[in-house]
Amino acid sequence: MLIEQITNALQAVREQKPLVVNITNYVVMNNSANALLALGASPIMAHSKQEMAEMMSFAGALVINIGTLDSVWTPRMDFAVEQANANGKTVVLDPVGCGASQLRTDTSRRIAQQADRLIIRANASEIIALAGEQAQSKGVDALDSSEAALGAAKFLVAEYNASVVISGETDYIVTADSVTQLNNGHAMMPYVTGMGCTLSALTGAFVAVGDNSGLAAAAVLGVAGEIAAEQSQGPGSLQLNILDALYQLDEETLTARLKLTA
Repeated sequence: MLIEQITNALQAVREQKPLVVNITNYVVMNNSANALLALGASPIMAHSKQEMAEMMSFAGALVINIGTLDSVWTPRMDFAVEQANANGKTVVLDPVGCGASQLRTDTSRRIAQQADRLIIRANASEIIALAGEQAQSKGVDALDSSEAALGAAKFLVAEYNASVVISGETDYIVTADSVTQLNNGHAMMPYVTGMGCTLSALTGAFVAVGDNSGLAAAAVLGVAGEIAAEQSQGPGSLQLNILDALYQLDEETLTARLKLTA
């Protein structure tokens, strides 16, 4: 049943080509836009308050990534969340480096509190820090295991009426009703900068067609990463091959490769 939901969601993205508004960091704008295009969605990197109300009136979802946070960006993020709420759109929050500084932690919690409809996509250390627990982190990198963040994820689900995707060697998708485990992906993927940011962007595309859990995006990127790694000699070629794998991924391949436990 879950696999069918994932494959149907992929088909829906390709048919509907939803517009995904991204307020994301300077490091990953190009990566995220290309991944959304390869998937079949329509990305826009919109940061101006002057157009945000108009954008959110017809966009499918809003992705907020705090990776290159400063005093200019934060008011734009707050305003974008207000507009997403006003238009009944889901916010995908990527709290990059939450726990690494007080600014990142406070900003992540404020955005999570503001959003009426929310998916949080983060690594284990960021999830633990967002929940207010002690986390091990080194900048934006996770030193905690995904499984160690399950308790924190369940707290965030209840606290913010959200769904939570914990990224790592094993991915966990936590909702109010379920915990789903994914064991796709490849050990080379963390060596490509912004791979988690790419997942957050793809999550926005699937949200736009009705997947409010984050499961479909995690499944699709995990399988695409596996396929790409088989053809790659290192992180440089992996990054390019993931785009090709997203573009070429079909229902049969996705179904055959998924390692999913509900």
